[in-house]
Amino acid sequence: MKLNVGGIDRIARIVVGLGLVGWALMGGPVWAWIGLLPLATGAIGICPAYLPFGISSCPMKKPAE
Repeated sequence: MKLNVGGIDRIARIVVGLGLVGWALMGGPVWAWIGLLPLATGAIGICPAYLPFGISSCPMKKPAE
């Protein structure tokens, strides 16, 4: 699969994911475990929800001259 999650998007997903999972571990609500999803997509660089829409936050490569 082709990567479709770029740098800033990956960092944001990892930070939010870690925050939610940390909150869940400290006794937060059960729904905070949803943080595993952005954490995983940020770590692997592929977001399945982006695929059907053709979205990519990866920088475009310049064609070789």
